[in-house]
Amino acid sequence: MILLSQRDVEELLDLDALIDALADAHRELSEGKASMPPRIAAFAERNGLLGAMPAYLPSAGLVCKLVTLFPENTDRHTHQALIGVFDPANGSPVALMDGTYITATRTAAGSALATRLLGREDASVLAILGSGVQARTHVDALRRVRTFDEVRIASRDPARAETLAAELGATAAGSWEEAVRGADVIAATTHAAEPIVLREWLEPGAHVNSVGANPGGSGEVDPAIVRDAAVVAVEYRESTLAPPPAGASEFRDGAPTGVVELGELAAGTKPGRTSPDQITLYKSVGVAVQDAAAAALVLAAARERSAGREIELEGG
Repeated sequence: MILLSQRDVEELLDLDALIDALADAHRELSEGKASMPPRIAAFAERNGLLGAMPAYLPSAGLVCKLVTLFPENTDRHTHQALIGVFDPANGSPVALMDGTYITATRTAAGSALATRLLGREDASVLAILGSGVQARTHVDALRRVRTFDEVRIASRDPARAETLAAELGATAAGSWEEAVRGADVIAATTHAAEPIVLREWLEPGAHVNSVGANPGGSGEVDPAIVRDAAVVAVEYRESTLAPPPAGASEFRDGAPTGVVELGELAAGTKPGRTSPDQITLYKSVGVAVQDAAAAALVLAAARERSAGREIELEGG
C-alpha cells in the first residue's frame, strides 16, 4: 500500500486537471453510474464532527474519506482528513493519503467548475468572503476559469483580510457588503451561521458560490437569493437536499425550484445561464465523488513518479 503525505499530495495534484476531472465525475454521478451514500457524521466536543464519505466511481475507483470539522480550531485547519483508496475488484487497500489538502482543493475546484458553467464570460470582479484555507484555494481556482481585473477579500478579522489580500494581489474590503456590491462572482467560504451574502447587494448577472457549512445555522446565503436565482446548482440532489449535516442549511426549509446538478450542466442535459442578467447560485456541501476524482489523480501521478512510501498492512 502506498502512503502519501500532505506534501506528497500537494506536489502531485494538478488543479487544472482536477477541474476537468470533476466535470467527468459529476457527469457519471448524474448519470447514475456512481455509488455514493449520503455523508454520515458523529458529533464531538467543541462543536466538532467526524464525517465518513465513501464512494465508487467507475473512472476513479473505490474510496472512503474520513473528515473532521472543528470550526473553533485556531492552531490548525478546521477541516482535516484521510482518504483510503481500495482496489474496486477485490477490496484490498492500495493507498492511504492526506485528505486535508484534497478537501480544500477539490472544494475550490468544484466552485471553479460551477463558475465555468454558470458565470458570465465577461466576469471581471471577484469577491471572496472569508480569509482561511478555502479563501486562498478559491482565489487560485477561480482565476483559472475567468480573468478577473479585481479581487476583493472580506473577513470578520480585517487584519487577516489585509494579510491575505497582500499575498494574493487582491484588495481588502471593509465589510461583506463592500466586497459583494458590484462583484460578478462571489465565493462564500465561511462558517457563518447566518447569511453573509444578501440579495439586495447583488448586481444583475452575479454568480454566487457558497461552500461554507454550519449545521446549526441557517447558511451563508440569503433565502431571497435561493428564491430568485434562475439556476440553483448542487453537486447531488440526494446529498444537498438532505437534512444537515449531510445537506445544506440553506435548504433546511425546503428545496428551491429548478435545482440542477453540476453533472447535468456539464453534460448539457439541463440548461444553465440563458441571460446575462440572471442570478445564479452554486451551493456545495462536498461529495465523495470529488474526493475520488482527486485521489485518482494523485495516485496515478504517484505511481508515475514513484512517489510516496510503500507499507505493508499484513503480516507481523
